[in-house]
Amino acid sequence: MTKEEISRQVHVRPTKELLESGDMVIIDIRTEMEWRQTGIVPGAKCITFFDDFGNYDVDKFLEEYHKVADKETLVGLICRTGSRTRMVTNFMRQNGYNTVNLDGGVFYLNSIGFDLVPYDPQRDRN
Repeated sequence: MTKEEISRQVHVRPTKELLESGDMVIIDIRTEMEWRQTGIVPGAKCITFFDDFGNYDVDKFLEEYHKVADKETLVGLICRTGSRTRMVTNFMRQNGYNTVNLDGGVFYLNSIGFDLVPYDPQRDRN
């Protein structure tokens, strides 16, 4: 699938090739505890959207988001299973951002044998 084809999608089932292609910025919206527990996609930017209690701060998220991408940049959002990113992707697309939901999240990646890397706060925070 080309970058243009991906941009037209709302939900994309991630593949190793897609994640390693460099065609998109990957933002992991999980919490730091989740990053530490499971690891992250290599090269992913870690920007929490929902806290441990389900609360969120859109302005803070967008401030961090804009440090790594603008509205035109193709961004794949990932979480644990894809449900949180489904909501965030819909919100972002409604506001003109070029985002896709990496459907199935890190659980799906684990099921296909994709290797996550340990979270390193010095390296992985935007």
